[in-house]
Amino acid sequence: MKTVLKFLPAATLAVGLALSAAPAVAQQAAPAPKASAAAVASAKEILTLKNATAMYANAVPGMVEKVKATLIGQNLNYQKDLNELAPVVAQQLAGREKEIGDGMAQAYAAQFTEQELKDLVTFYKSPLGQKLIAAEPRAIDQSMRVMNSWAQSFSETVASAFRAEMKKRGKEI
Repeated sequence: MKTVLKFLPAATLAVGLALSAAPAVAQQAAPAPKASAAAVASAKEILTLKNATAMYANAVPGMVEKVKATLIGQNLNYQKDLNELAPVVAQQLAGREKEIGDGMAQAYAAQFTEQELKDLVTFYKSPLGQKLIAAEPRAIDQSMRVMNSWAQSFSETVASAFRAEMKKRGKEI
């Protein structure tokens, strides 16, 4: 039986789950006020404690490869050149992934007060906070497996419901 649903890559959803406890809400409001340097520093410390850099450590070479593949698809005659240039471009842009970390710190600082960020740093340094940091990836992985298993099973239930309703109309699918 064909799988009815396509699933997001586990890493994408895991990142979303790890970084937010609530769903994102689209807002048309004015931009948040600029966070203080101390708030951003605390946010960066939280991200360091949570080893967030692991999520985007290979962002530059990954993006270089992705763009290279797109360009090769559009310019097959230049495949050799583009393959030769990829490491050069990656070297030129090395370190730019730091911009992701800076943006993430700004996002945290926009969501929490300076004091809340300091409290979070204290929490993440506590034994329970350290346990959360260590166990959360496994809990997210297990949650992803539960969600994917449910989605696959439920998609089959939904497909069966469609087939049953179509059969009532005299149509087989």
